[in-house]
Amino acid sequence: MSPSIESTIGFSRRFLNLIVGNRIPGVKSLCCFDLTDQQLFYPEIPSQSPNVNAEKKITPKSLWPFMMDSIGLPHSSFNFRASALNDQWKIDCFPLAGHEVICADQSGRAFLFNAATQLAETMPSLHKSKSLPFTLFVPNANADNDYHHNGYGSSLFVMERIPKPEVGCRAQYSEQFEAFVYRKPTKSNYYKSWHCQLLPPPPYIREPKYCHGCPEICSYAVLRGGSHICISVKGVGTYCLDTASHTWSEVGKWTLPFHGRVEYVPELKLWFGLSGEAQNLAAADLSSMDSEPQLVGPWKEHRLPEEWKECKDSQLVNLGSGRFCITRFFHNRIYNGDFEDESIAVFTGVEVVPHVRDFNGNANKGGNGKVELQMIPHKSKCHMYNGSTIDAVF
Repeated sequence: MSPSIESTIGFSRRFLNLIVGNRIPGVKSLCCFDLTDQQLFYPEIPSQSPNVNAEKKITPKSLWPFMMDSIGLPHSSFNFRASALNDQWKIDCFPLAGHEVICADQSGRAFLFNAATQLAETMPSLHKSKSLPFTLFVPNANADNDYHHNGYGSSLFVMERIPKPEVGCRAQYSEQFEAFVYRKPTKSNYYKSWHCQLLPPPPYIREPKYCHGCPEICSYAVLRGGSHICISVKGVGTYCLDTASHTWSEVGKWTLPFHGRVEYVPELKLWFGLSGEAQNLAAADLSSMDSEPQLVGPWKEHRLPEEWKECKDSQLVNLGSGRFCITRFFHNRIYNGDFEDESIAVFTGVEVVPHVRDFNGNANKGGNGKVELQMIPHKSKCHMYNGSTIDAVF
C-alpha cells in the first residue's frame, strides 16, 4: 500500500486526529474530531482581535467561561494494544499524513493504520525500539507512484529525542536513528514497499566532549521541499540530514528558536512552530540557514485561569490555509469537600493572516506599507478527562 498524501495547501483539514490512552495498560485508541461538527473557527475573521492591554484588565476566571465550551471525545476509529514485555506495555504512534499513522511497540514491531479506509497493514520492525522518539515525515508522492524511480520515496524518520553518546563506536549506522522508507527492495524489482533502515548518527553523538551527557534534540523540521531535515540539539547546535544520501552536515552552533516540530506553511512562506521558551505560536524563515533564524511573533492565544497548571508540552497542528489548532494540557486542583485533581485539554483554533501597515504603524488598506503577520484567536474548547490521556494530536 503506497502512502496517501493529503495536501493542506489552499484549504483547511476536516479532521483532527487524537491518540488516546485509557485505563487498560498498553491500550490506545485513534479518535478523529470532525471539525465541521466541533468547530474551532468562526465563519469570518473576527472584526476586532483581542487587545493585549485590555486583556490584562480582565481576570482569567472571568474570561474562560465565555471563551470555551466543553466537548467530549469522539468514538474511537481503531483500538490497539502493545504486547507485554517484562510486564511492560508501550506503544508509540508516528503520524504520516491525513489519517495514516504507524504504530510500534516496545519490541519494535510495527503496523500502519489508515482511519479513512479502516485498513491496517504490517510494517517492517524497527531495529530497536526507542525510549522517547520523535518523527519527521517527508512525503514524496511522485517517487512513490513512479515504478521506474529507483531512489527513496516517502520517508518517516524515527529518532531518539535524548540519544546516548556513542564515543568510540566505529559502526557506520546507529540504532538510535532509523527511517521507514518506501522504495524498491532492489533496483531490479518492479514493486515498492516499506523498508526500515538504519541511519548514521549526527556527528556530535560520537564526539568525546559530549560523552558525559545526553543533550536533548529540542526542535526539528523538514527543509528545502523535503531534500533535508534538520535537528537542533540543546547546548550543541543544529545539523541537517540529506534525505537522499543520508549524510549529516553541521549548520551552526546555534539552535532553532522553537520547541518540538516546526512545519512549513506554503501560504505564508514561513515555518511555524511553538516558541522555545513559552511554547507560544511563532514563525521563522528557514529557507536560508546561514545564520540563526529570528522569530516572527510569538503570539499568545487566549489567557486561561492562572490556577490551571500546564502539565506537559503543548501540541500544534497545521490545518491549512494559515489555520492551526493549539492543544494545551493542564492540571487543576479543586475542592469538593476534599481536594481532587482534574485533567484538562484545551483546543484552540487560531489563524495567521498578513496585515499591511503604513509607515506610521496604522492599518493601510491601500497596500502601500510593511506586511506584518497577525495571529487571530478563534474559539477554544476544553475536554476534562479522568482516567484517559491524550498522547498525541495530529
